[in-house]
Amino acid sequence: MDKLVLFNNTTCNKLLNKRSGESKFGQYVQILTGISNIYEQLENLDVTHVILGLPEDVGVFANHGKTGTSKAWEATLKVLLNIQSNNFTRASKVLILGHFDFTEEQLAVSKLNASRKKDVLKARKIVTKIDEYVTHIIHQIVMTGKKPILIGGGHNNAYGNIKGASLAVGTPINVINFDVNSGLRDDEGRHSRNGFSYALAEGFLGNYFVFGLHENDTSDKIFKALDKSKFIEYNTFDALEIRKDLKFKKELERAITHVSDSNFGIEIDCNAIENIPSSAMTPSGFSVNKTRQFINFFAKHKNTTYLHICEAAPTKKTANQVGKLITYLITDFIKAHDE
Repeated sequence: MDKLVLFNNTTCNKLLNKRSGESKFGQYVQILTGISNIYEQLENLDVTHVILGLPEDVGVFANHGKTGTSKAWEATLKVLLNIQSNNFTRASKVLILGHFDFTEEQLAVSKLNASRKKDVLKARKIVTKIDEYVTHIIHQIVMTGKKPILIGGGHNNAYGNIKGASLAVGTPINVINFDVNSGLRDDEGRHSRNGFSYALAEGFLGNYFVFGLHENDTSDKIFKALDKSKFIEYNTFDALEIRKDLKFKKELERAITHVSDSNFGIEIDCNAIENIPSSAMTPSGFSVNKTRQFINFFAKHKNTTYLHICEAAPTKKTANQVGKLITYLITDFIKAHDE
């Protein structure tokens, strides 16, 4: 936990834009005052959701991807704190825990060359260290009965989410993954495209549904593995949105039937959303509104355990729009809790 930086009033006040007659989210959100006994503090706090930032792009680098996912947390915080606090957003029921300080890991990777195999392997070893921090904090939060919301970083962090949640509930955890890829690449050292492979191999991942796979980006080997597994179901973006072979609502129902018999997590990869700055931005993907509907649908279920929003890679020019997008997804998750 030595890398956890608690969100505090000083940071909040720097980012908060107060206006007369308005109540901002950041004015009413809960914070922790001390780093010790986090489990006990969370257990005794009257909140339903716990927000945590994962500002890193080590896993993306380790997969030869476009870095920049480390900037999503700051972009989100600036927007989230300044939305309205009202009966819909329920800021007083939300704790902003803080973020992990991965400065050391980021610096180490900045000195590596992605074209050198030896350097990529070094990055993958660093990802395993990040896994440990994510696993531990998710385990702590889920143990208290609160719902963690993880923001930023690459999809490598799905592994820590799944492992931590699984250890907390004592059984493998199911997952619905809104993604262009399956996350089931070979166990070749940890990176942003094999978090689910490792979680499955180690027994932490139960039933798994990949929603919106891109047919052009998924290998024949992966499709055969998906078709062979009795624990994995999927559909493709092309079948849903281009050919219209499948109905979006019916596929939501099929997916929730597959994962909701026990605790399940929601994974949102921003690479799946059309024209959103991300590690692999796509010109053909789900709309923002479809993504929001997706989260609302799954978040309403009693067995929803966590939300992870990853792979967004904002630039200075696009930071506000990315922050707005992720804020919408966060609040959709929170609003659905009492529906």
